[in-house]
Amino acid sequence: MGDIDYQALEFAYQAHVRSDTPATHPVVIVGAGPVGLTTAIDLARQGVPVVVLDDDFRLSTGSRAICFAKRTLEIWDRLGVGQRMVDKGVSWNVGKVFFRDQEVWRFDLLPESGHHRPAFINLQQYYAEGYLHERACAEPNITLRWKNRVTGVEHHDDHVLVTIDTPDGPYTLAAQWLIACDGARSPVRKLLGQEAHGRVFKDRFLIADVKMSAPFPAERWFWFDPPFHPNQSVLLHMQPDNVWRIDFQLGWNADPVEAVKPENVLPRIRALLGADTQFELEWVSVYTFACERMDTFRHRRVLFAGDSAHRVSPFGARGANSGVQDAENLAWKLRLVLAGQAPEALLDTYAAEREFAADENILNSSRSTDFITPKSEVSRTFRNAVLNLARDHAFARTLVNSGRLSLPATYRDSPLNTPDRDAFTGVMVPGAVAADAPVAGGNGKPWWLEQLDEGFTAVLFCGAQAPAEDLLQALRRRGDQAIALRTLLVAPPDAAWQAPADLSCVIDRDGLLARRYDATPGTCYLIRPDQHIAARWRALDAAALGDALDQALARATCTH
Repeated sequence: MGDIDYQALEFAYQAHVRSDTPATHPVVIVGAGPVGLTTAIDLARQGVPVVVLDDDFRLSTGSRAICFAKRTLEIWDRLGVGQRMVDKGVSWNVGKVFFRDQEVWRFDLLPESGHHRPAFINLQQYYAEGYLHERACAEPNITLRWKNRVTGVEHHDDHVLVTIDTPDGPYTLAAQWLIACDGARSPVRKLLGQEAHGRVFKDRFLIADVKMSAPFPAERWFWFDPPFHPNQSVLLHMQPDNVWRIDFQLGWNADPVEAVKPENVLPRIRALLGADTQFELEWVSVYTFACERMDTFRHRRVLFAGDSAHRVSPFGARGANSGVQDAENLAWKLRLVLAGQAPEALLDTYAAEREFAADENILNSSRSTDFITPKSEVSRTFRNAVLNLARDHAFARTLVNSGRLSLPATYRDSPLNTPDRDAFTGVMVPGAVAADAPVAGGNGKPWWLEQLDEGFTAVLFCGAQAPAEDLLQALRRRGDQAIALRTLLVAPPDAAWQAPADLSCVIDRDGLLARRYDATPGTCYLIRPDQHIAARWRALDAAALGDALDQALARATCTH
């Protein structure tokens, strides 16, 4: 059976019963794109009913976002769609940079083994949206409403009153919490009188999605000043279905109307591919870009995520990936607040952590754009000198910036972290995303991150000999508290003991887990529901573990 034509799908409008009293819903999400659907699925899996409103009745057209990062795939794994994305997508780890007619640098974004997912997959956005939509339809806690356009947002102390226009006329509903995932032009943002601030880059790029059979490998190729497109840059990516994404820099003075005409597009592509290459155009567009964000992502009971909150240039694939990470950060916090298990201050930390991540993305994206599109002769001379030196000198390669590719943010200064009191090495600091590694035993799932699929987890690294009973009893007591705390033991391959039946245990199959976490017997980690590190110790202290859990729930004073 062939693939569904997701670009041709149309979703029927369904009228719903109106009443004089607006229905109240725990969470209403505006926007059924990748960020809105990811947020909805994550909340629904945790038992939170969600209504999703979208003013359209179709998925996205054209490829749009195509590069989905390792961290995004890990999040989608937890939501049950990661494998489907990987099966359809084109996996890649390697990128190459060319200057004029020579390769000057080759890099591998995932040079070590022992990771479940590749650095990136390339997958057209309409496939990603289609798979997420099908997953959302399988969740009884999700109600999707197409052709529902939000026209009013009114704040109240304990809810937001939302006015919605439909083919049957307007209606209102009440949301305890409203999440705006409605894109860069965000109607919700405008209704609240809010703006995004930043920098608009004066350059234009042509996107051409080309269907062809080509001998190029599944790598990211970036040219500076190539012979086939002099004084500009070009980017090439493989996608599924023999579709290739080509980005041509045009310059600020290019006429976007003229640039997309076939008589102007086809010669550019033939210059790259060769006159004899057979291809057909699937999609053509001209874009400009900006790096900007809202001042804050929380406005009382309205929370912003994805492009509605922040935008970056496309270099580095930071847009959709950071939006999915917004969803991951927000969902568990909102569930606990709704359940009365955490104060609203926890939602302030969503804003604080994701504003930090947005600033990091904007910084990296702006630097990439300045390197790719120099605006002065001095800048161009510097860039070209770096590219010339990069062929032979490692120090220069660190300066080459064809797009610093998306990595998850480490929330080093988050108020949810418990600072280290013991000495550790490596990158698994409080605030970092938990690293993956192969494991055995446990629930039969072969990867570490599959063990961390929901809730808070206390991890105790054990040695070849059985852990002391008092440690196990301390973990058991913590697991009986109001907030569910899962306990997970990690045993080395040579463990000479069997875990108690009431405690989960996995085997660190290749010893990678202990190395990546700088763990010795007795080391304990507290890991958040979004798989970020909350705290770590060289020896388990039940009181400290309880305090760290309170800290990670914003039960201590938290201001934003």
